[in-house]
Amino acid sequence: MKKIIIIILTLGTLGDAYSQANDCISDFEYLVKKIEADYPGYQDKVTEANKKQLNNLRKTLSRKIKNHPDSCFFYLKKYTDFFNDGHLRVEPIRKGKYKNREKLDKSSFGKNMNVDADSLYKATKNLKGIEGIWWFGNTQFAVVKTNNKNKYLGVALKSKNWKEYQVMYEFIPENNSDTFEVIEHTLYKDLEPRRRKASLHAEGKILEVHNKQRYVRKSDSPIYDKAIAASYIPKHPSGSNTFWLSLALSDSTFYLRIPNFYSEKSNRLIKKYWNEITSRPNLIVDIRNNDGGQSLYYQELLKLIYTHPYVNKGVEWYATEGIIKSLEEDLEEGRIKRGEEGIKWTKALLKEMRKNKGGFVVHPHMGKDTTIRRDTIYPNPKRVGIIINENNASAAESFLLEAKNSEKVTLFGSENTAGIKDYSNAVFEKFPSGKYKLKHPWTRSRRLPENPIDDTGIAPEITIPLKPKKQLYDRLDSWAYFVKRYYEFM
Repeated sequence: MKKIIIIILTLGTLGDAYSQANDCISDFEYLVKKIEADYPGYQDKVTEANKKQLNNLRKTLSRKIKNHPDSCFFYLKKYTDFFNDGHLRVEPIRKGKYKNREKLDKSSFGKNMNVDADSLYKATKNLKGIEGIWWFGNTQFAVVKTNNKNKYLGVALKSKNWKEYQVMYEFIPENNSDTFEVIEHTLYKDLEPRRRKASLHAEGKILEVHNKQRYVRKSDSPIYDKAIAASYIPKHPSGSNTFWLSLALSDSTFYLRIPNFYSEKSNRLIKKYWNEITSRPNLIVDIRNNDGGQSLYYQELLKLIYTHPYVNKGVEWYATEGIIKSLEEDLEEGRIKRGEEGIKWTKALLKEMRKNKGGFVVHPHMGKDTTIRRDTIYPNPKRVGIIINENNASAAESFLLEAKNSEKVTLFGSENTAGIKDYSNAVFEKFPSGKYKLKHPWTRSRRLPENPIDDTGIAPEITIPLKPKKQLYDRLDSWAYFVKRYYEFM
């Protein structure tokens, strides 16, 4: 009987591995064909000099996928990496990660813990250790000592995702009593807890869970707590924190930080501070870590810095069978944005594409070259310093290409931008397995081949020799003051 069970289990395991390998092979074949057929940079990037290299890569990856299907994502990414285009990439589909998992009443700790929050708060609000009530945003939890002298538990009190008394964390002190090993528990069945670190700061008023979140010790004053939490700069931050900022630095200089062009916020800020900006000769526009968005969200800024007419080359659309089919499906299934205007725009593009299948077309409403002429040249600001870094990409680079036409503008920084703009208007499509999605562009810049920026990016005109900061938050740094002083010493 045992032998039969072992054989059944072995066959089941082999079946899963076989299915996994087949899925990955299908995904890889889809990727290769999709890039060859629909990637607008394929003919430019695959040359006689590197064609053999790409073929060898394809054969090598195909062989490795058959032997190691569990590394599918790694091999798919290896193939797109060959083209060195930030708009061409594979991403795992994370949506629904917890969708089909059972949510438990108790966390992976195994039981809930009742806590007398009022008594704990009164006893610990003036202490510096980890015991106490901690909160940030919509989450509040208690940290209580267990019978084990070397362990504390973080127990939910109020939270969007946790119920009262569920155990969120275990904290185990390291040799330094202000630093802890952390077990971060989960509410989902079959998911393992995560291991992290945590530490106490600001005289015991801040508890920082490394690379995740910071919490403030609850006091009698919520305003005091918020001020501490907002002012504390994490020692172990999560991501690249760059926040919006707008203020007058002096009578002659105004400062704007614009972290992205994903919304109307940039245009709204310019309108809000228009009088203050145009009453000063110097404007600093800090777009560090701005990785793009849409061109309509930086139009007020372009209006402000304009000095003379210039030509905008625009893009041309790759008229392949696959892209045409995708656009037709978008129309049929109601996925076109901007209502009737968007539908009319898409139909006009499709008409042009169908006439030129396999080639590149310019949208009939756009024209080949657009000359940008504005009615007004504003006397102030006279000088516009744009601070850039290596994380600027896509629409942020489009903004810079237009901004550089202004005689007012100078670019400051220490590194070139990312160089992700030659092929754009990217969309996502699912792989056959449904496990991954491919982001790939549909257009090619009409600056090509004479003026590419992929691989090289846009260079600063004045180098800032000071060490850059990755985590900017809502604070000024030495780079902002460098540009301020550079202009005010003129």
